[in-house]
Amino acid sequence: MSAVAHLIDPRNHDLGGGFVVRRALPHMHARSVGPFVFFDHFGPIDLGAGTKTDVRPHPHIGLATVTYLFDGALVHRDSIGSLQEIRPGDVNWMTAGSGIVHSERGTDDAHAHGQRMHGLQTWVALPREHEEIEPSFRHYPGATLPRTSGEGARMHVLVGTAFGATSPVEVLMPTLYVAIELDAGASVTVEADYAERAIYAVDAEVSIDGEPLKPTQLAVLTPGSAATVRATSPARVMLVGGAALDGPRFMWWNFVSSSRERIEQAKDDWRAQRIGQVPGETEFIPLPDK
Repeated sequence: MSAVAHLIDPRNHDLGGGFVVRRALPHMHARSVGPFVFFDHFGPIDLGAGTKTDVRPHPHIGLATVTYLFDGALVHRDSIGSLQEIRPGDVNWMTAGSGIVHSERGTDDAHAHGQRMHGLQTWVALPREHEEIEPSFRHYPGATLPRTSGEGARMHVLVGTAFGATSPVEVLMPTLYVAIELDAGASVTVEADYAERAIYAVDAEVSIDGEPLKPTQLAVLTPGSAATVRATSPARVMLVGGAALDGPRFMWWNFVSSSRERIEQAKDDWRAQRIGQVPGETEFIPLPDK
């Protein structure tokens, strides 16, 4: 049996100004992997002085957003009063629950001098029983997240338990998120400790039990089987997964829910600006027409 159940080529989305993201989830072959229902890879892109890629305030419900950077810096602000700069290796975990509004903007230094941006934006669906919990925000500096290593392999355990280490990130269902660096010729074995798992090749081709995985491809692994990831040149990969979702989720714009009616309510709430406001912000992204 192949270690790879599905091989996914991300779709490109231009967010404006030539800032392109690669969207691997959701996909027709995998609406989710564990609780991950959204997986965007942006950059690397060099932004000159005066270039802004600010994301204006916008709402979320029913999910947790997870920002992870390889290069650059962003400033997070939200409607519950959080203000936090995120840098490479850190994890920003924002639980939207019943509703939150946030923005992500470049730092003053980045606006003045430019910066290289490279990272991942993912969404984790909340269990049905927790979809309407109070919104919250937690920042975990990279130094607080465990690192482990093997021969030519370095693993940064961002969320969950893997490779003998457990992350302090608090989650509402079993969730797995690991950043892995491999030297040329190095390999790492991904155990079948979680019901659903996938490997994303960030910047170089790797193989999974001998099957090639090209840069920016996502390989959904076959449940119940271990898989060996091997690099022929220096490579970074991301391991994502966790327990299977407790039922299907509907997604529309920035809203995730097990109920279509709840998403319609969220649309009405955002049109009427009832979800919240980010202190110090006057801009916002209006509800899309479609």
